[in-house]
Amino acid sequence: MGAPVSELNPAQREAVTTLSGPLLVLAGAGTGKTRVITYRIAQLVKHGTPPHRILAVTFTNKAAREMRERALRLLGKRPRGAKPPEISTFHSLCVRILRRHAALLGYPTEFSIYDRGDQEMLARLVLRDIRVSDSTLRPGELLGFISTWKNQNVSPDEARQAAEGHRAEVAAQAYARYEAQLRAGGSMDFDDLLLQTTRLFRDHPEARFAEASRFDHLLIDEYQDTNRLQYEIVKALAQRHRNLCVVGDDDQSIYGWRGAEVEHILSFQNDWPDARVVRLEFNYRSRAPILELANKLILHNSARHQKVLRASREGGVPPRILRMEDENMEAEHVVREIRQLLVGDAERRVSPSDIAILFRTNEQPRAFELELRREKIPYVLVGGLSFYDRREIKDVLAYLRVLANPLDEVSLLRVINTPPRGIGPSTVETLLEHAVSQGRPLWTVLPEAESLSLSEGVVSRIQGFQKLLDGFRAKLGTMPIADLVRALLDAIEYRAELERVYTGPGEAESRWLAIEELVNAAALYEQRTDAPSLLGFLEEAALADRDDKDQESGRERHAVTLMTLHSAKGLEFPHVYMVGVEEGILPHQRSVLEGRGVEEERRLCYVGVTRAQETLTLTFTKARMKWGKPRPSIPSRFLMEMRGETERARRAAEAAMALFGSGATGRPRASSAPESEASSGKRSTKGSRKPREATRKRSAS
Repeated sequence: MGAPVSELNPAQREAVTTLSGPLLVLAGAGTGKTRVITYRIAQLVKHGTPPHRILAVTFTNKAAREMRERALRLLGKRPRGAKPPEISTFHSLCVRILRRHAALLGYPTEFSIYDRGDQEMLARLVLRDIRVSDSTLRPGELLGFISTWKNQNVSPDEARQAAEGHRAEVAAQAYARYEAQLRAGGSMDFDDLLLQTTRLFRDHPEARFAEASRFDHLLIDEYQDTNRLQYEIVKALAQRHRNLCVVGDDDQSIYGWRGAEVEHILSFQNDWPDARVVRLEFNYRSRAPILELANKLILHNSARHQKVLRASREGGVPPRILRMEDENMEAEHVVREIRQLLVGDAERRVSPSDIAILFRTNEQPRAFELELRREKIPYVLVGGLSFYDRREIKDVLAYLRVLANPLDEVSLLRVINTPPRGIGPSTVETLLEHAVSQGRPLWTVLPEAESLSLSEGVVSRIQGFQKLLDGFRAKLGTMPIADLVRALLDAIEYRAELERVYTGPGEAESRWLAIEELVNAAALYEQRTDAPSLLGFLEEAALADRDDKDQESGRERHAVTLMTLHSAKGLEFPHVYMVGVEEGILPHQRSVLEGRGVEEERRLCYVGVTRAQETLTLTFTKARMKWGKPRPSIPSRFLMEMRGETERARRAAEAAMALFGSGATGRPRASSAPESEASSGKRSTKGSRKPREATRKRSAS
């Protein structure tokens, strides 16, 4: 069965062959954690555990797919009808649990799952209903409040009682209305998938016991990224058998801003006193000089499990720290170096997809994009518009959600006049007012349009719309989903609508091709699913992980990758440029001012450093534009820490606090720049600055 454990190093072998009881695997960057998880699954099966009694959980669909494929390869050919291990994301797992027990929580089994766009529409409706203007609270801000409350398991009543300040009080009032609207529409948002599962386990012990009894072994990937709700779900599922293996690295915990709590991995032995701990420290990714910097950096964090990364490949080029005049010269220099890498001799030439430019904030890539375009170097900026965020895709999915769940009011409002069919805003307002006065969902009052003083033509159009959807609802389960979608698009004449609205060259065709891709996705879903359903397809689309689109690097497009440090986690590149390593950027100014979070910023820097396989270049500037004026920059304390210069790092931190704490934007009182390994060329302040000429005068060692 699969590859032998003799192929593993001693620490990996220990993790793979420890098959019972709680186990904490501290997997440093590039140490083969996915390999350990998949080999461990194979060992469990080899020693008698039925595959379907094993549950492995990770955070993104991409990670789950990779883990599933590798595990199945190791397991080899299985008997016909044998169920494989269950490998999924937290959210997918929770959907399956909630579908089985939705009635206990007062939800229909076919509940809808709202994506971000649906949530924003609902938030906008709620704020309008309680007469709150954008100047007081915007929909996105409300969703931020709600997400924080849900991830802390705070109910609307509790939020209202704890609210401090006018905005929080308004948000708490809107939260109650938002939740009521979700429930009325038989819907949940993304945070609800975790929250409602936690409440199910808390309030219904029989459901908790049933779900915990489905498995004999539980493996959790990236345990350092779990939030409070995920932590509670893991404990509930593992408490019975106690065969819990968690794999992660506290040094790579970088998602505290969205609820992840590094304390979960730091206190694992307190939760499970009999836990065994295995440290994976043998790094297969980076050259030794890169790991030397990473180890020096992360030693400055106090809250961590002690571990030291060791390189499997010796030698390599020492990382460079380059000082530039400003962000424009920084971009010019980096892009010029990239051009040299791309056009080098045959032996040393590299592919654009081997190069990444990593940055801390979303504003930083502007100058690099400009230079890459100027040099005609292909690049991809990670984090663009997701396929499922496209307007036309959201329109079609909204139709399908209404077919699956007519009580889904947000989706119904999106499609009721899309394409335009003469059911305008005033008509919709009348229908909504009637629904609210009756305390009923919008769908159920559509047949009563005749009694609402609407014109005969409008009533006819409303009836025609409902008849159309009722006709397609009757076809559910009787025809392939792809055929259903095509028939629906024909019935509503959606292509003609695209051609009417989008008149630019090829624009309507481009959008129609996107819809064709959605139809293809439906066909593929049916091919690989034993019992396909419209609800299942919608579930897959809703769970098309938001993190996944942040993992589509330039490797898929033969291009240089530009991405944030947060998006880079889990990836690796032969050549990495980390830019803007300055106080106020990395660590971010907010972390410096709050006096907390600097350790997480250091972990973020550590993640960036450990993405590099062969070469690593870190840059900072002497000055950077702020509000239209050049302001002096302070090199990051992290640069000095990586060089072992503790006293200079302390001075950099003090200078940053003096600058940011005073709210000043001028020159700081102290600057502790490390010796640069690239000279900073002078720039003329008169006449034309000739940036390329100035850049060429710089040398880099």
